[in-house]
Amino acid sequence: MTHTTSESSAAAPLLDLHALVVAVRRRRRLWCSVALLGLLASAAVAVLMPPPPTAVTKVLVAHQDDQPNDPGTLIRTDVALLHTTRIAGRALQSLKSPEKPEDFMKDYGGTGLTNNLLQIDVSGDSEAEAVARAKALADAFVADHVKRIQEAADAEAKTLLDQRERMRDELAEVNEEIGEGPPESGPEASANMESLFARRAELTSRISDFGQRAAEARTGTPQLIARTQIVDAPRAVEHSLPRTAATNAGIGLVLGLVLGLAVAAVGAVVADRPVLRREIAANLGASVIAELPRRTAVLWRRRRTRAARERLTVMLARTVRGSAEPVSLLELGCARSASVIALDLGRALAADGPVVIIDGLPGPQLARRRKPGDPAVVGGERAAALPHQERRLGVGSVAPGAAWTDLQYLGTQTVLVVRAGHGSAAWLHTVARQLADLNIPVIGVVLIDPDPRDRTDGTLWDGLHTALRGHNERLARQNGGGTSHAVQTAGQGRPRTERQPMWAGRGPDSDQEAR
Repeated sequence: MTHTTSESSAAAPLLDLHALVVAVRRRRRLWCSVALLGLLASAAVAVLMPPPPTAVTKVLVAHQDDQPNDPGTLIRTDVALLHTTRIAGRALQSLKSPEKPEDFMKDYGGTGLTNNLLQIDVSGDSEAEAVARAKALADAFVADHVKRIQEAADAEAKTLLDQRERMRDELAEVNEEIGEGPPESGPEASANMESLFARRAELTSRISDFGQRAAEARTGTPQLIARTQIVDAPRAVEHSLPRTAATNAGIGLVLGLVLGLAVAAVGAVVADRPVLRREIAANLGASVIAELPRRTAVLWRRRRTRAARERLTVMLARTVRGSAEPVSLLELGCARSASVIALDLGRALAADGPVVIIDGLPGPQLARRRKPGDPAVVGGERAAALPHQERRLGVGSVAPGAAWTDLQYLGTQTVLVVRAGHGSAAWLHTVARQLADLNIPVIGVVLIDPDPRDRTDGTLWDGLHTALRGHNERLARQNGGGTSHAVQTAGQGRPRTERQPMWAGRGPDSDQEAR
């Protein structure tokens, strides 16, 4: 069995997605609460902190270097220039406002809609102030842009005219040399004159070219200035509180849901609390023999739960009647369910004779639910004084802090009542090891609050403990137990019941298990 279980543990994936999904789904209260909190918080922010009055305007910006394939560099430059203290200061001057440009820059923003269309959003204390601010800011930007165009055109024209004047001075020198003429004739003098005439023609052409380019530089400026204008007058932006609250609530819901799912997933991985049947059975070393929902409020589910509880009571009563040794119920994370099962089982066994329930649960769980006519309930300290004729049914706990040595006084066989997702894998393994050390076989596991979509197999097939639903005792009696006919005829002494060995479920050893 050890070899088989080791191979199964080695083949187990590092992260079981099925178990992770189930664990996250079981923590739906957490992520639903976080999502609801995000929804309410976002809606509250929209109601308690409404956005300030805002105005918007659009400006058509003409650039001297406009190209059809421009990736938006020019308009991004305009957006950056809009956020400068020069433009903000000019807008404040037109508004005659004492506010600092640095503070005013926090109240507006620019967005490049296209390569030549700039949208300006400005906020203020009122809608009228926001509209006035938007108009002043747009006028300041247009004036600054026009001024930069004019300055660039003037600088270019001045450079061209300066070049033309230098060419004219050089042309005057050439004309002067030509007018003086060479002092003597000859081939060399003729070549010299031809060179001067060619230079004069080149200078004349270049002077004309510079003059034309200077005129063109100044001619294109009025077109750029005329095209740069406010195309959408400043207007107040309508604010709808219900729409804003709904939008914020939707965003908060999505963000809260994502955050809640992430927290639930991380918590499930870190906590390592088994929720599937196969995981619980493997860590406890015992098969799941029954399942019960934890609580239910729906009528038809109540009937289904009541029927499942009755079937469980009949099965456990049959097992206890066929057992020669006392049986106990040990709970982990479900004291209430264990007390209800114990009382139902005690009532079923009371029809055969006196039954005493030994209460080892923390708190008055059994006493609070006991009804008139139910079996007697005594504490663990009175268990030794009970007469042997009465049938005993022990109820205890294997939660952290349990007194392990007292469990054998509750019963030499046990049924574990475990709530899915309550104990960690290390603690389930610790429970199995402690029970094995006390030589208390586990008849089976009753799973409380299982996942309704869990389709894994909770039966162990690779060990003797898979047949501990009363079968091992029958084998023990046949091999020499007190009720065997062979033992009575052989004249042997006191009846003796031999218990089959039990192994704890193999799992990852750790220091936590030892504790």
